[in-house]
Amino acid sequence: MTVLTTAEIQALIPHRWPFLLVDRIIEYDAPAGRIVGQKGVTAGEWFFQGHFPGLPVMPGVLQIEALAQTMAVYVARQEGFGDRIGLFAGIEDCRFKRIVSPGDTLRLEVVMEKLGRRFGKGRAVATVDGEVCCEALLSFVIPPAGALR
Repeated sequence: MTVLTTAEIQALIPHRWPFLLVDRIIEYDAPAGRIVGQKGVTAGEWFFQGHFPGLPVMPGVLQIEALAQTMAVYVARQEGFGDRIGLFAGIEDCRFKRIVSPGDTLRLEVVMEKLGRRFGKGRAVATVDGEVCCEALLSFVIPPAGALR
């Protein structure tokens, strides 16, 4: 079931093609601090041209970015955040455990551990068919208004 479409995601976060890495939100539980997104990985992805020719593998850093974008959607739906943009503050305990290839559907789950006005942290796990691809503790800061303009 789709909770948020691509167009609705784009209304919440500033990422656009080719860097929007979450296609839809399929679960959203604000009281539990939990969100689940999906990314359909296709053979036509821009990054497969060079990573790697003949052996397409989704870069781990883009898996992390997809998880961060999913977390950004969660945060953007919280009261008082509006158009404030979060920036990476840290990536801890990051592990890559499975290759992500064309045809895979990446499940992107984030459970928030902390969410304040200017800082947040969440446990993020990307899976394909129930197998963990990558996991990390992601944190972000929200700079003061106007700092990014």
